[in-house]
Amino acid sequence: MVADMDGEKRKRSVCSRQEPSAALKILKDGNNKRDEIPDRVTLKKEIGLLSACTIIIGNIIGSGIFISPKGVLEHSGSVGLALIVWVLGGCIAALGSLCYAELGVTIPKSGGDYSYVTEIFGGLVGFLLLWSAVLIMYPTTLAVIALTFSNYVLQPVFPDCVPPYMATRLLSTVCLLFLTWVNCSSVCLATRIQDVFTVGKLAALGLIIVVGLVQICKGNYEGLTPQVAFEFSRTPSVGQVALAFLQASFAFSGWNFLNYVTEEVVEPRRNLPRAIYISIPLVTFVYTLTNIAYFSAMSPEELLSSNAVAVTFGEKLLGMFSVIMPISVALSTFGGINGYLFTSSRLCFSGAREGHLPSLLAMIHFKNCTPIPALLCCCTATIVILCIGETHNLINYVSFINYLSYGVTIAGLLYYRWKKPKLYRPIKVNLLVPVTYLMFWALLLGFSLYSEPVVCGVGLVIMLTGVPVYFLGVYWKSKPKCICDFIESATYVAQRLCFVVFPQFDPIEISPIEEWPDKSSNILSGKS
Repeated sequence: MVADMDGEKRKRSVCSRQEPSAALKILKDGNNKRDEIPDRVTLKKEIGLLSACTIIIGNIIGSGIFISPKGVLEHSGSVGLALIVWVLGGCIAALGSLCYAELGVTIPKSGGDYSYVTEIFGGLVGFLLLWSAVLIMYPTTLAVIALTFSNYVLQPVFPDCVPPYMATRLLSTVCLLFLTWVNCSSVCLATRIQDVFTVGKLAALGLIIVVGLVQICKGNYEGLTPQVAFEFSRTPSVGQVALAFLQASFAFSGWNFLNYVTEEVVEPRRNLPRAIYISIPLVTFVYTLTNIAYFSAMSPEELLSSNAVAVTFGEKLLGMFSVIMPISVALSTFGGINGYLFTSSRLCFSGAREGHLPSLLAMIHFKNCTPIPALLCCCTATIVILCIGETHNLINYVSFINYLSYGVTIAGLLYYRWKKPKLYRPIKVNLLVPVTYLMFWALLLGFSLYSEPVVCGVGLVIMLTGVPVYFLGVYWKSKPKCICDFIESATYVAQRLCFVVFPQFDPIEISPIEEWPDKSSNILSGKS
């Protein structure tokens, strides 16, 4: 019984990663739980093909398509080039997703880029990706989506002015807290919300596309004719075109998010690539048609002067039904917040499991099997970003770090093929796919650095601040006893408050060669 255990010994048994059963015993005995606690606590495989597709689509289609058209047009200088940027942006995302499909079935761990880079290049490189993602990338993206949600919800309440600063922040915080509670309560409920709101956001974009096509059928397509579409307001430099691609990449960000929850996907070797092959072309098609619809109703000057592109579109074409647009965008961004919370929390979970973040973040609820500490960490970081001030200026920082992490990961794919040529790969993409992506990646980042050295420099500095943190927090093993005792005590208290324990894994569950013939098993065991 707990009452007979020495206090220090009890803390160590609860916090020990090697004895999850001890943690379960503490929760059973110490809290006199009414419900039966299972002897085995693991992540549940509850994400089928449909939910996998909605996670990808729902994460991509958030606020980007309602924010980025303005930035893409501003940097590209013409309607025609802006549309080309959107199509090519989707093609580049498709190339990247093919590479991630190979990595996802070869290294079937949750955590996406971070897990792959850690496996291939080692702890320091993986930690730098994790550090930049947890510190700035995902909290900022979540904050931007949450603010877009609150701005569109409050737009009908404040039709003649910008919604008040405090009102948007409060509504964004309430939305984040509610969805964090949902994700803490049930994986199944979170994925059902994702399914419903993904259908809703596709319906909203479908409405924009249909209305735009009606305009084109009526002959309102002067702005889309080649002679008008390629009239440049100013001649764009290569650096400006690169920045246009960075803006479009913000709208496409999220194409790799299913890789963050690989261990919760049903039959990941089959459903992971299928979901990618279905989702990316669909999103690219929808985004291109949506921009065509925008330009069928608005001149470039009107689009550049609009703070809410979809609302301006609705006001021009829907009349008394224009209120549908802000509601539709709000539903879209609500689903986007849910998807980002769901996937980014798994990144924290994976980082903690590898020992790169506090061990508490690697624990899951004993009954719901949800990573409650990781979810609370993501929610808190986002609220802090919301309180700091304007987040829209951070989009370029986020896009740069995003592209940097994509390139490092796909370079890792090539290195891993050279390092382990005999490893069984259920999917093996043509070598031209990663090479083409990396060529485009190098050109884009090079011209971005040349055009916006401060923005890109800040992104690099944010990432490199993780180097001393890594050596102090991860590499330095012989920390003073007082620090270790404090961490153990804090973990113990948080564990009791959240009712969380370390999950248990079968080694084969996260093996790169799960459920494959004896030939693959020989590779695993080191036999030829």
